[in-house]
Amino acid sequence: MKITALIVDDEQPARDELGFLLKGYPDLEVVGQGKNGVEAVSLIRELNPQVTFLDVQMPGLDGFGVIKKLLEKKVRLPYFVFATAYDNYAVQAFEVNALDYLLKPIAKPRLEKAIAKLRRMIETAAPTFDKLDRLVQMIEERPAAQKNKLVVKSQGRLFLVDAEEIIFATIEDGVISIFTRDLEGISNFRTVEELQGNLDPKLFWRVHRSYLVNVNHIKEVVPWFKSSYQLKMQDRKQTEIPVSRAQTRKLRELLNL
Repeated sequence: MKITALIVDDEQPARDELGFLLKGYPDLEVVGQGKNGVEAVSLIRELNPQVTFLDVQMPGLDGFGVIKKLLEKKVRLPYFVFATAYDNYAVQAFEVNALDYLLKPIAKPRLEKAIAKLRRMIETAAPTFDKLDRLVQMIEERPAAQKNKLVVKSQGRLFLVDAEEIIFATIEDGVISIFTRDLEGISNFRTVEELQGNLDPKLFWRVHRSYLVNVNHIKEVVPWFKSSYQLKMQDRKQTEIPVSRAQTRKLRELLNL
């Protein structure tokens, strides 16, 4: 019987490339493709694939978030092969937990090695639940020094950004965008609360339910209607961000307005 596989990646070219490479393995059949984490959870429950090739960095629900959701829902887990350009800490975590990973762009010899490992795991019926549960814990328990850098996805590339370089972040339709002086891209965090929890609370202020700003990058406070204010930021567009009514009092206290 063929090994059933699912491909999940937010970029169509990446899905197409991996799908093409996997056609070279007669004992493996791709039964579906997903373009985000939410689809991944749904397709894994519906199709019950033996292996999922999962992109780590996806907007909204990222690869680790997918595993966490499946663990919470007690869904039967497939084997996971991660496609990633993630930091060394995560790569070490994959190795410790006997999982496999493919660094993008995917090299054919590396894929061959991953498939061979997958076959061995299926033959021996190696369990994955405990290992994946530990992986999620390891990622969430990263040291503070690791959290000072964030991965930002822009134009198909992954950039490591120092937290203090972030000017502001905003969320729309469940996707968090990060802005620096030189870069605009998407974060793998799912909520503003998650992102805020990984940043210095002395520097980053939730001025609005949809905006998180770095107080060191506020250029101007602009009076607005009905005694409200907007913050002009130091990004290239000098974006003006609304201050919510609930945060206006804090702004007045900070600036003695």
